[in-house]
Amino acid sequence: MNTDQKTGRGSRALYTRPSSLVDARTHYCPGCGHGTLHRLIAEIVDELGIREQTIGIAPVGCAVFAYDYIDIDWSEAAHGRPPAVATGLKRIHPDKVVFTYQGDGDLASIGMAETIHAANRGENFSVIFINNAVYGMTQGQMAPTTLVGQRTTTTPRGRDADTEGYPIRMCELLDRLQAPALLARATVTSPRHVRRAKQLIKKAFQYQMDKVGFSFIEVLSPCPTYWRMTPAESYAHIEENMTKAFPLGVVRDIKAGIRRQE
Repeated sequence: MNTDQKTGRGSRALYTRPSSLVDARTHYCPGCGHGTLHRLIAEIVDELGIREQTIGIAPVGCAVFAYDYIDIDWSEAAHGRPPAVATGLKRIHPDKVVFTYQGDGDLASIGMAETIHAANRGENFSVIFINNAVYGMTQGQMAPTTLVGQRTTTTPRGRDADTEGYPIRMCELLDRLQAPALLARATVTSPRHVRRAKQLIKKAFQYQMDKVGFSFIEVLSPCPTYWRMTPAESYAHIEENMTKAFPLGVVRDIKAGIRRQE
């Protein structure tokens, strides 16, 4: 609510499409969190005035289609390799704002080595990690972040920790390293959580611009199609179940003095 200085009357700000968001019909499934994240990134790019300086790295998986919706420069990477590509681009173009936009299979499975080593080197780029606990593009197989007991096409009886292990908590795993500057986890299940996710992603971009170092923002995102849920049920599932395995909050923020591992 904005207040007119002359009349003192309140007026509501217009909700408009960010200029960095392409005016295109989305292809994502109903209830998918990718669309929300695309808008947040576009808003942040506009607010920081970095549209001509930003380069996104698109991987393999549902996340790859980000280049259809956010009007910035993009580079596509082989499955799991966005951190390696981002490292090269950032070192060649240190004045650019470089970020990877990755799903859980891309980042935490085939790309685990690239993720860990980029974080361990403290590369000055940002990672936006979309965690929906399942392989979406390839029709619902178990991912590294699949919850114990969660049914997927490759764990039809539910993930068994004795045979398939436990879900990998990437923020906490990276917190064992010395170099990362910002590690945090958010979600998009409510307006309050969406605002918090935006604040964290914007901080990650700002830290990069200030040359603070490697930033990693994990976002718990719904996948109603392969969770076999309605959108409303999938949002409730995140709040009631996923956040128990993946607690929300800041794991490390070196500028704010938050660091669990010393």
